[in-house]
Amino acid sequence: MKSLLVVLGITIGSMAFSQKVFTVDYKSDADVKVFVVDYKSDADLVVYKASYKSDAGNNDGVWFFVDYKSDADKKIYFVDYKSDADVKIFFSTYKSDAGWKNSSKKHYFY
Repeated sequence: MKSLLVVLGITIGSMAFSQKVFTVDYKSDADVKVFVVDYKSDADLVVYKASYKSDAGNNDGVWFFVDYKSDADKKIYFVDYKSDADVKIFFSTYKSDAGWKNSSKKHYFY
């Protein structure tokens, strides 16, 4: 019984922090406003776009973009100005680059 509870807790815990995101059309609908920077060194978070939902990370920068808002853990809005963003991101082509550069912003994706 205890082992079942442990497995259930781990499963629910990992689902709570998975990074399935949906891009909304309006800033007011977003949980997090993001700005895409040109250089990795300017980013708070380096993001890798996963090809499969099962590859979505646990607040580690590995994102899977879902087709429906109801499937998302976080709704994001891409702002035009850095000063309007909650989090600055850089898209990487390498999964190993993904991760937080500024851990003080992690709370936006919990």
